[in-house]
Amino acid sequence: MDQSAPHTQLAAQWARVRGRLQQEVGEVEYRTWLRQMALVGLDGDEITVHLPTRFLRDWVRAQFGDRLTTLWQEHHPSVRRVEIGVGDGGGTGLAESVTPPRRPGPLSSGPLSSGPLSPAAALPIPAGPPPETRAATAADDRGDVGLAPLDLRFTFDNFVVGKPNEFAHACARRVADQPACQGFNPLFLYGGVGLGKTHLMHAIAWELTAPDRAGPPVSVAYMSAEKFMYRFISAIRSQSTIQFKEQLRSVDVLMIDDLQFLINKDATQDEFFHTFNALVESGKQIVVSADKSPSDLSGLEERVRTRLGSGMVADLHATTFELRVSILDAKVARAGVAVPAKVLEFLCHKITSNIRELEGALNRLIAHANLFGRAITLETTQEVLHDILKAHDRRVTIEEIQKRVAEHWNIRLTDMSSARRARAVARPRQVAMYLAKQLTSRSLPEIGRRFGNRDHTTVMHAVSRVTELIGRDAAFAEDVELLRRMLES
Repeated sequence: MDQSAPHTQLAAQWARVRGRLQQEVGEVEYRTWLRQMALVGLDGDEITVHLPTRFLRDWVRAQFGDRLTTLWQEHHPSVRRVEIGVGDGGGTGLAESVTPPRRPGPLSSGPLSSGPLSPAAALPIPAGPPPETRAATAADDRGDVGLAPLDLRFTFDNFVVGKPNEFAHACARRVADQPACQGFNPLFLYGGVGLGKTHLMHAIAWELTAPDRAGPPVSVAYMSAEKFMYRFISAIRSQSTIQFKEQLRSVDVLMIDDLQFLINKDATQDEFFHTFNALVESGKQIVVSADKSPSDLSGLEERVRTRLGSGMVADLHATTFELRVSILDAKVARAGVAVPAKVLEFLCHKITSNIRELEGALNRLIAHANLFGRAITLETTQEVLHDILKAHDRRVTIEEIQKRVAEHWNIRLTDMSSARRARAVARPRQVAMYLAKQLTSRSLPEIGRRFGNRDHTTVMHAVSRVTELIGRDAAFAEDVELLRRMLES
């Protein structure tokens, strides 16, 4: 190594480079990906930095390689290149001390994979919520398969089960308990974006590789279909396809996420098909996810579709309002924050198609409250999430008002136009009339006709009565305000 730069000067420059990176990317991302960087030294115009695993090396090289070079050049103009390798720091004494990581709950210790594919090291887990991703590497003396990271949040314990996903959850549990069991190989999970497919796949992987799991060790390879294609093409270019095939076919469980990305990729489909056959014939488990069922994945070869449909096919339906509320309740409980129930209900009514978007909205709301010290209310929710809510904007109709009010007070929609006068029905009906008057341009007679051909004076009485109750009953006023915001936002 070049001795022109004194050891202490190089260490000081390295500290400043790390500090700048930490400021730029934030504490969470820094601790997840960059904290284990170790400076080996300066050789001519090249700085060498080591990371403990191939996965971390590849990620940091791709995401931060250019920025590292730029920062080094600001502090040491003679540096022209930063080489990122795998190692423990080379004994320079410039590596940062890192506490050995632990996984939470049942995954508190032990490798992610065992057998032929085992990790060289693991990422540190930042203290406190939210839990971050943990890199799942698969490296041995034959090379690197290049697995995707597993998210520590995506466990069975954190998966909220409801009617739309209970079958898929039960199938995933069965595979996690008994991989390659009859009738469940392959396991094909499908559903729309943000409904929990990836969560269940990560949960299976965590369960199969838990250190306290009974039975022999299980090696798991998890990657996206896009990653599978990339690795296959790279193997062709580097003339290492035999090595690639051996690595994948040596695992006990192969998991491929988002298989739809292989559509019209004939050569990659062919390799996937042969890998699929080799593993199944060897009694190994296959788990696949996609956005559609095998029969609807046009662009996949017929033999691939047939194979995928030969095991267990489980779909995840669109979430119900109750399931969305349960998911947010669980997230709020894990985060240890106080969010009013009315706000959660408002979000679940407004954002219905995508759980990721729903959770993202909640995260944004909580972050805003923490940063500015403001209480979370319906007003602040509308202010902070105005862009998300605007995407769900549409013209309010009397029919939608009736439906929302009926759902809120758990009465039948037909009660809105029925002759029933019981208070449990009459009061919600009055609220619906009040909101119809406030939120639509319909005349009083027309509103009355939509509520069972009632007279316009009935609508006037309902508006007057609801206005009076809002002024003296805070809980009732909050209910009406919640409904109004859900309808007009």
